[in-house]
Amino acid sequence: MEQINTALLGTAPGLGDAVQMLQQRRPGYSLPQAFYNSPDVFAADMEQIYGKEWLYVGLTCEIPKEGNFITLEVGNNPITIVRNKQGVQAFHNVCRHRGSRLCTSKKGKVAKLVCPYHQWTYELDGNLLYAGNDMGENFNKAEFPLKKVHTRTGGGYIFISLADNPPEIDDFLAELERYLEPYDLENAKVAVQSEIVEDANWKLVIENNRECYHCNGSHPELLNTLLEFDDTTDPRATDSFKAHVARMGEQWDAEKIPHHHVSFGLRNRMVRMPLAEGKVAMTIDGSHACEKTLGRVKNRELGSLRILHLPNSWNHGQSDHLVTFQVVPMGPQKTKVITKWVVHKDAVEGVDYDVEKLRRVWDATNAQDRTLAEENQRGINSMAYEPGPYSATYEFGVVNFIDWYADTFIGHATGHAGSQTLAIDLPE
Repeated sequence: MEQINTALLGTAPGLGDAVQMLQQRRPGYSLPQAFYNSPDVFAADMEQIYGKEWLYVGLTCEIPKEGNFITLEVGNNPITIVRNKQGVQAFHNVCRHRGSRLCTSKKGKVAKLVCPYHQWTYELDGNLLYAGNDMGENFNKAEFPLKKVHTRTGGGYIFISLADNPPEIDDFLAELERYLEPYDLENAKVAVQSEIVEDANWKLVIENNRECYHCNGSHPELLNTLLEFDDTTDPRATDSFKAHVARMGEQWDAEKIPHHHVSFGLRNRMVRMPLAEGKVAMTIDGSHACEKTLGRVKNRELGSLRILHLPNSWNHGQSDHLVTFQVVPMGPQKTKVITKWVVHKDAVEGVDYDVEKLRRVWDATNAQDRTLAEENQRGINSMAYEPGPYSATYEFGVVNFIDWYADTFIGHATGHAGSQTLAIDLPE
């Protein structure tokens, strides 16, 4: 408690203090207060976690043609992601002249990347094409390309890393490609998206997502269709649930639809779980949300493909639409959550799908979760707060996240970041 009280008295914890607190934390308990509200710890999170891990940032179908781009910010770092002749590439959205942002809108389509300040012009591969006629005879355009950001794609998802040497991700991307192959997300589109800002630390947003302990009391719309068990390894899973999973697994195997639990350490996991009996989508009544199924999908009873990618995304892939969630830290107690509903690219709004039906359940759930996270934050800010115990049964997913966060933070901060080990749960 002494270190926590020091934070309460206003002494800002440095990076070494944060590492020490994590090393000395009580396993199975929530984090010391500073990890949820300190500006200094938040800055360290942005450097050690968001600045060094792979981040989910969007979908390849959002930039379907050469010249299409999307933009985002990772802390103070504006990023643009563009499709060029080589594929999908992210750049620091910073002109090499005097540092102005190049792309100032959230998305668009351009022939070249042109700085609006002094019209320095870049090819879509980042090479500088034009810098005016007044830079002097010794100026060499080749020395001033846009600075690239590590970029990888898998199954239609885009990931970036700001690290000089990002963690290994190839094995995860190969499995993600396999699990998302049935959906053919290159031939999909974002039907609608929402952005909400929660007055809560980003870790509280993730913690809330990693357990369904709160679902019965907070999410009536979601529980119309969602079975709250994480998968058959969930310690609360009933025999009837396991039998339901086995029956559906036989159907999915027959159609070559991947569904077994695959994980990479505590950072990534994929598993397909059935929805409640007779339900085919996460809509208010469990009926399908779109007339067109995604990709090669024929069977509407695909349940939900649950994909976790720490530190910033969870996902639900159903037969006719996919829902992606992206967590964007904005401050020590402010977090943006971006939700995208993805359908077949040929689906027509008002004919094949109704936007209100498509988004109703997750709009309600997001609003409920925002209230929970914000009330959690308000309580944590109290002088009475101290780390409390997680339930090993109901909150094991939160324990896994906190363990991953602590180990990853310490690893990056001390230069001893570990690798992610592949684990696949197959039937005996």
